[in-house]
Amino acid sequence: QVQLVESGGGLVQAGGSLRLSCAASGSIFSINAMGWYRQAPGKQRELVATITKGGITNYNDSVKGRFTISRDNAKNTVYLQMNSLKPEDTAVYYCKSILVNGLTSWGQGTQVTVSS
Repeated sequence: QVQLVESGGGLVQAGGSLRLSCAASGSIFSINAMGWYRQAPGKQRELVATITKGGITNYNDSVKGRFTISRDNAKNTVYLQMNSLKPEDTAVYYCKSILVNGLTSWGQGTQVTVSS
């Protein structure tokens, strides 16, 4: 089992930046990939970005060129650097881990609010 703790959310003006962090503990050597998802009020949770154990990344088209996902294996932490934020990026952001056996874990979420 993997435990995930997100941090770094907050309130920012449009055009600003935030960096989210997700610290993993537990069965970290079984993690195959990690990702960030978000859920806005009244909407379904959607993928923002993912990164595999080998460093291959994937992004939602709406954040390409603005967001960057990265990982620090020594710190067991995944980051989401968010630049040029827009009001439509406002959501609760969740970290997710996927183990090699397919099991998944979710963090508790962190609120990101972008004001216009």
